[in-house]
Amino acid sequence: MTRVHAFGDDALGDRDAVGLVTAIQEGEVAIPEVIEAAIARTERLQPELNGVAYVAYDRARAEARDPRGGFFAGVPTFLKDNVDVAGMPTQQGCDAYRARPAAQDGDFARMFLATGLVPIGKTQLSEFGFSPSAEHPRIGPVRSPWDPAHTASASSAGTAALVAAGAVPLAHGNDGGGSIRIPAAVNGLVGLKPTRDRLAQDKVTRQMPIRIVSDGVLTRSVRDTAAFLREAEQVYRALKLPPIGDVTRPGRTRLRVAVHTRGIGRDADPEVVELTLKTAKLLEELGHEVEVVPHPAPSSVPDDFLLYWSMLAMMIVRTGRRTLGPSFDRTRLDNLTLGLDRHCRGRLHRLPGAIGRLRRLPRLSADFHRRYDVALTPTLALTTPLVGHLDPMNDFETVMERILEWVAFTPWQNATGDPAVSLPLASSSAGLPQGMMLSAGAGRESTLLELALELEEAAPWRTLTG
Repeated sequence: MTRVHAFGDDALGDRDAVGLVTAIQEGEVAIPEVIEAAIARTERLQPELNGVAYVAYDRARAEARDPRGGFFAGVPTFLKDNVDVAGMPTQQGCDAYRARPAAQDGDFARMFLATGLVPIGKTQLSEFGFSPSAEHPRIGPVRSPWDPAHTASASSAGTAALVAAGAVPLAHGNDGGGSIRIPAAVNGLVGLKPTRDRLAQDKVTRQMPIRIVSDGVLTRSVRDTAAFLREAEQVYRALKLPPIGDVTRPGRTRLRVAVHTRGIGRDADPEVVELTLKTAKLLEELGHEVEVVPHPAPSSVPDDFLLYWSMLAMMIVRTGRRTLGPSFDRTRLDNLTLGLDRHCRGRLHRLPGAIGRLRRLPRLSADFHRRYDVALTPTLALTTPLVGHLDPMNDFETVMERILEWVAFTPWQNATGDPAVSLPLASSSAGLPQGMMLSAGAGRESTLLELALELEEAAPWRTLTG
């Protein structure tokens, strides 16, 4: 197993984002040299990991000379290539059309960059974010820095690979079925999907019948995730949700923790079950009240969520020339996108019922979280597959069955809108990271962050250089 990383003794070192902010403020490093280090690391990693979709080095160098304000002023970052950033095309992990540079920042990028972060480009994703593995037939796969024979996983794969391998300390991801948490689990990172509507989002996301997508960040430390959410809250305040505030230390309250090893319609495999129960034991040793209980998801959830997910593909396939431009050529779409389109068109009569049932899930989850503060599950039901296992050019039935047996836990919080975080608390027998997921009721990010800080302190996780 060959690990790939770019950590070294340059201006970035092995610092997380908060550590880099301190180094900049105390004059240990200068912003221009930090940006140059990030560019050099990105160039070194790209041939092996393929995580970059677009580079904006000249813009980053200009911003380094005249940095905007904000807590993260001068910290290099990437945005995922499915949100609009002024001057950069939004290609969505797809080569079926030619995107023009965006005229202005989308709502998320505007909020994200107001924290002071300096974008050096955009990261690669699976086609329109539909697959939990970014393996495009022409753009190529995004590979795990822990072992490039394995997928970096999910549509935020490029972000996760670059953060884990040290190109930048923090970068944007979004999550419509697990795509912050899944690549965090696979690449040894912290990945928190916020509560629905917690952060600003682009118009296309806000217009979904059920807003299953949440934006956030992938980081190497819990404090970076907490600091980002704190700073984002200064820019965009979700008035209907309790504030997260400045979470800097573990919580003192002992929590009621529910443990699930069966997800929505699927069991985790024996190795993953064992790792999950070890994490449950750690929580118990820390004084939390732990109970193994059935998952609250109704049996209808897997089919309903898949049908809703496939509706999003159908809308792209059927309206692409109007929404993406006249260059859109559906014959260049991968088999997964086209198969999702067919799946929805053959079941349109079931769609209203599926949407209705999905809309009732937040109430069911709220009832569950009145009994349990937090739920613990594995982030993924299986260990990390090799590149090719989830190839979107496989026949649709094969690749969809493989997706469903792997991604059996994360879609629940997309449907309910609840927050959830994947932490790199375990390792598989192959030596790869295996994430564990903690979820809480809507608006309870602070609870998850406090618990995550406690676990990070009690069981520090491995890094690529450790």
